[in-house]
Amino acid sequence: MRSDLTLLVIGLTLAALLLAVVGVQLYASGRAQRRELLTRLTATAALPPGDPAGAATPAGRRRRFAAVDRRLRASPAGRRLRRKVEATGLDVSAGEYTVYVLAAVAVLWLAGSVVLAPFFGPLCGLIALWGGNAFLGWQRARRTEQFIGQLPELARLIANGTAAGLAMRTALSMAAEEMEDPAGAELATVADQLAVGRSMEEALTELNARLPSRELNVLVTTLVLANRAGGTIVSSLRNLTTTLEERKETRREVRTMLAEINATALTIPFLGIGALLMINGMSPGALGRVTSSGIGQAAMVVSLALYVIGFVVVRRIGRIDI
Repeated sequence: MRSDLTLLVIGLTLAALLLAVVGVQLYASGRAQRRELLTRLTATAALPPGDPAGAATPAGRRRRFAAVDRRLRASPAGRRLRRKVEATGLDVSAGEYTVYVLAAVAVLWLAGSVVLAPFFGPLCGLIALWGGNAFLGWQRARRTEQFIGQLPELARLIANGTAAGLAMRTALSMAAEEMEDPAGAELATVADQLAVGRSMEEALTELNARLPSRELNVLVTTLVLANRAGGTIVSSLRNLTTTLEERKETRREVRTMLAEINATALTIPFLGIGALLMINGMSPGALGRVTSSGIGQAAMVVSLALYVIGFVVVRRIGRIDI
């Protein structure tokens, strides 16, 4: 009993240390961003109006775990992970993300082994890996939704720019300066790619790959065809603006109607975890005795699989493509 208590204290200590490291990193990142903003504002105020040097920005914060990041860049899987992390818009490198996820795996593995039973340690580690990947997917979907919400305004700005006689590249650069993130940052990336010689089709296709959606695909196709063959780009973009605004309202209504189903899907896994904690709390060591045999382990695996299937089925029911 005393050894179990010792392991529990060690697990909680490691969790507290992990949270402390994450808190210090967030605090340092916030201070670095504040210093960067103050430096930029000071430099801009000291320059005369219209000085192009005011566009220069200082270097970003120093990345941690640079050695891990370099190793990841050398492998195909690491490069895919880097592109996935960059698509989320988070101020974190692939190396930092990997170290944080591995730390979470270690903490949850130890916590599951101590609080529940040794059998649940590897399962908690797998849940941590899945949770890290799910967080990236959720962040990317959230950024894509924000970008979709800005598409009507983006199409309107490009239409106004081309109607005023600006070239397509100039209209995109102007929209990048006018719009907020994530559209502003993504269009700035497209403008930078165009400035170094990439074609319009390549830059916009890469944008569509970073933030995949039907709405953006329609806008990219319209811009590529107009840039390749010409035509009435202004009227096409204005008609597209009206369509995008209608789709935006439809998506909002559908998301509101499916809120209850999505909440149910998220509740199912917590019911399973709560049941395990309740059983172990009512009879300490019960899960350890159950999982000490092959039949008990098989029953736990089947139960976990049923919870996963229920989660997936409810999520599929609440998914409507529009």
